[in-house]
Amino acid sequence: MSNRDTSAAWEYHEATKLTYINLRNKPPMYKSYDSGIVIPLPEQFPHPGTPTLNALIPPAASPSASLDITTLAQLLFFSAGVIRKSVVPSVGEVHYRAAASAGALYPIETYVVCGDIPGLEAGVYHFSPADFSLRQLRRGDYRGHLSRAAGGEGDVASTLATLVYSAIFWRSAWKYRARGYRYCFWDNGTIIANLLATASASGLPARIVAGFVDEQVDELVGIDGRQEATFCLATIGADGTPPAGREALDLPALSEHQPLTFRDQTDYPETDQAHAAARLATEAEAAEWKGGLAWDAPPAQAVRHPLPPDSPEDVEPAGLGDVILRRGSTRRFQRQDIPRSHFQSILERTTRGVSADFLGREGSSLLDLYIIVNAVEGLPSGAYVLSPQRRELELLKEGEFREDAGHLGFEQALPADGSAVVFFMADLGRILARYGNRGYRAAQLEAGILGGRIYLATHSLGLGATGLTFYDDDVTDFFSPHAAGKSLMFVVSLGMTAERNRVRPFRSRVAVRLDALARGAGQGTG
Repeated sequence: MSNRDTSAAWEYHEATKLTYINLRNKPPMYKSYDSGIVIPLPEQFPHPGTPTLNALIPPAASPSASLDITTLAQLLFFSAGVIRKSVVPSVGEVHYRAAASAGALYPIETYVVCGDIPGLEAGVYHFSPADFSLRQLRRGDYRGHLSRAAGGEGDVASTLATLVYSAIFWRSAWKYRARGYRYCFWDNGTIIANLLATASASGLPARIVAGFVDEQVDELVGIDGRQEATFCLATIGADGTPPAGREALDLPALSEHQPLTFRDQTDYPETDQAHAAARLATEAEAAEWKGGLAWDAPPAQAVRHPLPPDSPEDVEPAGLGDVILRRGSTRRFQRQDIPRSHFQSILERTTRGVSADFLGREGSSLLDLYIIVNAVEGLPSGAYVLSPQRRELELLKEGEFREDAGHLGFEQALPADGSAVVFFMADLGRILARYGNRGYRAAQLEAGILGGRIYLATHSLGLGATGLTFYDDDVTDFFSPHAAGKSLMFVVSLGMTAERNRVRPFRSRVAVRLDALARGAGQGTG
C-alpha cells in the first residue's frame, strides 16, 4: 500500500469515531411470525395474593393445584408479560415488563411445550408478550422428545408443561457488546425468580433444567442456536402422567419459522465461542452433567450473625401480584438505615435454594454472597460473606465502605447510597472442573435468579433494589483474602428508594486517584 492509497486513513477514521448508540440498528423487542395459529391467552386470571416472602419458598404438595390455560396465562404474565404501558413525550409508548432487564432490552424469549391441558391442546408454542398470546409452532405431545433431550429428565416427561427459555443475543449485545452475554443470564434469572414465586403462590412445583442437548431443543422450538439459543427449561406442575410415547418424534421443518435478521448487526466471536463451548451434544452427556457440588467446612473462627429461620411477623410483605405490578427501577437511594429484620428476611428468603438439576441437596448453591453493609440497624458497617448453606453472616472487616461500593459498582451512586450491596460470587475454577463450560451458564443463571428474588423481597417490604454492572477484579480484591480465586457473577444494591427517584452523579475518591495516576501524578518530572 502506497502513501497515495488513502483507504487506510479513511478506514481508521471511520472505525474510531465516537457516537451515541446506533439507534438505527436497535433490534426489535418482540419476536414475530408471519403465519401460524394464534391462541389469545385469557386476560382474566387471579392475581397471586400470597405474601411475597412466603411465595419465595417452594410450595408444599397441593393436590388441588392444577394447570390449565388460565393458570398458564397467570404464570406467563407475572414472569414475562407486559404489566403496564405509558406514553413518554417525544419518545412514544413504553412497555414495562414483569421482571427487570438490563437496559430494558429484554433478550429472553419464552416457549411452551405441553401435553393436553384444559383450554390448550398439546403442542409447542411461542409466547408473545406484545399481544399476550401463544402461537402454535408444532401440534402434538413433544414432552417425550424434550425429556430425551434433557437426558431422560423425569420432571420434563411427567409435567403437563415445560417453559423453554431462549436468548436473542443481539438484543443485549447491541448496547453491551460481548459483555451482553452475561446480562442475558441475569435477565433470564429475574424472569425465573418471578415464575418460581408465582408457581409457588399457585401451589405448583417448578424446577429448572439446565442440562439438555442444545441442538435438539433449539430444533424443537425452531431457532438456529446462534442468533437465538436455548438457555434453560422450567418444568411446571407434577401430574405424574408421562406421555404414552416417550420416543423422539420426527421434527419436520417449521412452516412458521421466521429467520432472525438484524440491520447492521455486529458479531462478537467471544459470545459465539463461549456459548458453543458449553453445548451438550448427546443425551448421555446431558444425563451425566447433572448433580451438585460438595461444600467445604466453615472456618473455625469468625464473627457471625445467624439468619432467623423464618421471617418475623412484623415484616409481613405485600401480596406477590401487587408487588410485581408496582415494581420499577430504583435509580436513587436515600442514605438511611433499614431495619435489620427486613435485611435478614431478604437474605433468608433469597437463599432458600433453587430447585435445579445442577444443584444437589436442598439449599445448596453454586454461589457465595459477599455484602457491603452501609446502613442496617444493629449491624456494624463493613464487609460480610454469607454462604447459603451456613445460614449466617460472617464479618470480614468492619468500616465505612460507601466510597468503595460506589467504585466497585462501576462508579455509580446506587451502591454508595444503598443500605447494602450484595455481590454474588462463584468459585469458577471448582465449578468448571465439575460441570465443564456449561457450569458458567449455571452460575450466571443462579445469580440472576437470586438477584430476582432480592427484587421481589425488597419491593414487598417497601424498599427498592437495582442490579448493577461492576469492576470484576476489583471486587475480588476488595473481599480478599476470603474471596481470592472467586469471580463475580452479579451485583444488586438495595435500600430505601429516594423520594426523587433520579440518577445522582457520582465519582468516588478511588476514581479520582486512579485518574490522577493515569495523568502522570506521582511520577515526577525528571
